[in-house]
Amino acid sequence: MENLGSLATLLAFCVALYATVACVVGRLKNKPFLIVSGERAVYSVWVLMTIASGILVYALMTGDFRFAYVAEHSNRAMPTLYKYAAWWGGQEGSLLFWSWLLSSYAAVVVFTNRRRHRDMMPWVIGVLTTIQTFFLILNNFVASPFQMLATDKLIVAVPDGNGLSPLLQYPAMAIHPPMLYLGYVGFAVPFAFAMGSLITKQPGDNWIFTTRRWTLVTWLFQSTGVMLGAAWAYHVLGWGGYWGWDPVENASLLPWLSGTAFLHSVMMQEKKGMMKVWNMVLVSTTFFLCILGTFLTRSGVVQSVHAFARSSIGKYFVSFLAIGIAATIYLILDRLEYLKSESQLESVISRESSFLFNNLILLASCFAVLWGTLFPVISEAISGDKISLDADWYNRLMVPIGLFLLILTGVGPLFAWRRTSVESLRRNFQWPGIAAVVLAASLFAAGIRNFYALISFGFCLFVALTVIMEFYKGARAIAGKTGQNLLRATVELTHRNTRRYGGYLVHMGIVLMFIGFTGHAFNQASVKELNVGDSMAVGVYNLKMVDLKQGDNENYAWHRAYMQVTKNGNALGTLEPEKRFYKASRQGTSEVGIRQRPNEDLYLNFGGMSDDNQRAVIQAYVFPLVSWIWIGGLVLIGGTFVCLVPSKVKMQYARTQVVGITKTHATVKN
Repeated sequence: MENLGSLATLLAFCVALYATVACVVGRLKNKPFLIVSGERAVYSVWVLMTIASGILVYALMTGDFRFAYVAEHSNRAMPTLYKYAAWWGGQEGSLLFWSWLLSSYAAVVVFTNRRRHRDMMPWVIGVLTTIQTFFLILNNFVASPFQMLATDKLIVAVPDGNGLSPLLQYPAMAIHPPMLYLGYVGFAVPFAFAMGSLITKQPGDNWIFTTRRWTLVTWLFQSTGVMLGAAWAYHVLGWGGYWGWDPVENASLLPWLSGTAFLHSVMMQEKKGMMKVWNMVLVSTTFFLCILGTFLTRSGVVQSVHAFARSSIGKYFVSFLAIGIAATIYLILDRLEYLKSESQLESVISRESSFLFNNLILLASCFAVLWGTLFPVISEAISGDKISLDADWYNRLMVPIGLFLLILTGVGPLFAWRRTSVESLRRNFQWPGIAAVVLAASLFAAGIRNFYALISFGFCLFVALTVIMEFYKGARAIAGKTGQNLLRATVELTHRNTRRYGGYLVHMGIVLMFIGFTGHAFNQASVKELNVGDSMAVGVYNLKMVDLKQGDNENYAWHRAYMQVTKNGNALGTLEPEKRFYKASRQGTSEVGIRQRPNEDLYLNFGGMSDDNQRAVIQAYVFPLVSWIWIGGLVLIGGTFVCLVPSKVKMQYARTQVVGITKTHATVKN
């Protein structure tokens, strides 16, 4: 079976290489049969990668410990869900998963465009299969998941494996990495279409229209992955937070920031024929940041709880990035003539300028995060000392940037195209602005003195009111014409222009998330060693340890504290933070106890036992408003789904055209 897996990946490499050559040569020499064979080769790569992936998953599920990868990342005591998740839980398996996803995306692209963009498609396929070939080189010759354990050249099997990392044995980890991979890999598709457009010197925007939905779906996956990662950090790592500016966390955020800028920027190209160079740069930047994120996770150049061990694989990624970036820059510079803007910016107070500012701020935030992430590597290369930037550095830089982006989400969509009148500004922003100022003043009078918190709460109310007013004005107009109630009219309004109002919902999700982020300014913490019967306080809560137990099962040993929670003398129940020690991997992890409420979370982490092994170390936190991050994330995801639904007006227009054609044909026949 192991030979079949290795053979499948080797054949996939050969077929992917053939697909690249066949499509490029077929296009240059005008040989349609070569192009068709290259397209069919893409399907073959998917079949071969599915076979290889199926063999690895089968070995993980059945516990075939002859495989070095299975012995390293699985064991008999692991639940079935985590055995399956071990597919992407290690270096070699995750790269195979990357390749399988890319082959799946490429097959879908070929199938859905089998009758469209015939001039461009050979180059699109060539770019995708070139990327595929690179990853298959890694799968075959650098980090194969089909290596076998051997003694004296004889294949052997160990009795049991080391098991998946304890940090990954959490239900969300069966969803979080695949979502991020779907985002990372998916951005290769709009990049390939952009390169195809440049190579064929197309002056139009066909690649934008073709990849709009691809980009939105990929951005949805990336957003979901980032949110699940934050939730995992909050519930599993026990560090008392959802974001620590960890290098691998940053690696997932970088393409999200540039991808968000690209989604906004393409609207300018669609509506006004502007920012064509920007869009090429942004889509290329997003793709290469995805490759960079994959490199950071696997090379070991940065230290992270998320990253794999240091390996020599990094030099392959560096070479791929260098060649890819150089080729992309050459193409963009060589095709500048075909990327000229069709319109000019006429006013600073316009929707065009708001998109431009939005892009600049998103790219500035992206560069700041990238600089902070790579600074330890750069400092070590220059001075020999690895200097890491802490979370405070990121917060000092990113909080003002984030607030500026927040206010742009409120004002940008309400600016008019070309030029916005003073009357329009007053009509759209007067009452939200007054309400924001009143809220900030009221919070200041109530004793809140944190400047950024006051600004953030004010901006959140401002943006929320502008979004609500847009829905209300549109729904009221529909209700007046149709007699529908306001809720039904709101649904009708959204369905008529899903892209616009789905975008408003995404902005509302961002607002709710910022409410949760702002709560960080009011966090409270306490740490204490406790015997059974001892108490501690954090904020308005009193915590008493009523019991301390220990035990084990076949997978791990555990200590569990039973903490009785009271607030102002009222009993609120019991939380049970737990410390686990996994036997196979000999690593520890935490199971936190959380009392979640809309206003605040009470968060307890079992830090471990005291030096004399008699007392439990309890870390207690109060996190105000943190639940709104998860609520906002759900609203953002829901709004993105709305954007993907075809607008009702367009559907009816298309349907009317078909009916008209049918009647015309019927008249001719008569």
